[in-house]
Amino acid sequence: MNKKETCEIYCYDEEKVNRIQGDLKSIDIVSVSQMLKAIADENRAKITYALCQDEELCVCDIANIIGVTVANASHHLRTLHKQGVVKFRKEGKLAFYSLDDEHIKQIMMIALAHKKEVKANG
Repeated sequence: MNKKETCEIYCYDEEKVNRIQGDLKSIDIVSVSQMLKAIADENRAKITYALCQDEELCVCDIANIIGVTVANASHHLRTLHKQGVVKFRKEGKLAFYSLDDEHIKQIMMIALAHKKEVKANG
């Protein structure tokens, strides 16, 4: 980090700091961090994106879409399920996955739009 990217003197707005620190104590930022960390893995991001494109996919579809084994896809799906990103249902011997809710799709689409914007402006 060079000097242009940081304050050259140390000072802070005590009111803002106290207010925001209070806000942080009243929300579940740890869960949000864990959910974003789960999606941050490349294969899990691909799974999340795939589920944005189709409402529901079976584990075999997902494995083929992202180019991994069914066991590997299942491992990633368990992580996403544990963090509340996806939900699943069984139909006979098949397991179908979908996004937990519309917010997950919004997070993925906003992140993609942001990245596209950053590239265009870069």
